[in-house]
Amino acid sequence: MNDMSAIVIVEREITKAELDRMHAGFDEHATEHGNPPHTPLRVGFVAIAGETFVGCASGLINDNGRWFYLTDLFVEKPFRRQDLGTQLLHKLEAKVALLGVERIWTWTAGYEAPGFYRKQGYEVFCEMENYYPSGHSRIGLWKHLRRSESA
Repeated sequence: MNDMSAIVIVEREITKAELDRMHAGFDEHATEHGNPPHTPLRVGFVAIAGETFVGCASGLINDNGRWFYLTDLFVEKPFRRQDLGTQLLHKLEAKVALLGVERIWTWTAGYEAPGFYRKQGYEVFCEMENYYPSGHSRIGLWKHLRRSESA
């Protein structure tokens, strides 16, 4: 048994070595519960006009391959409201569905795109009110994917 009386709690930045140890500890704990460390698979699409980046959609497939975290959906301002975001999202959804993903989830800001995601069949699972300095919410959305034949 460890001597708790020798422990001191201090306020300071965590060192790189301590951060590495913490991550290793999390990995050890997860492994003990049947969830070994993994390297997530990133899947994505990029929209370009000639050599110019116009937008993208990408994210990460989780450990068991059933959930996909949509980390990025972006369209440059001059190309918005032309259905490009929908096209990028649909291509990405179709691709990950072919890979066996069953559900997709993401975060968006109340000032960004909650209405867009709802139109695409997403449901809100979480709303953190007044999350941003502007007073807007941070919104979590998810959707059940149907297996598609094309990506």
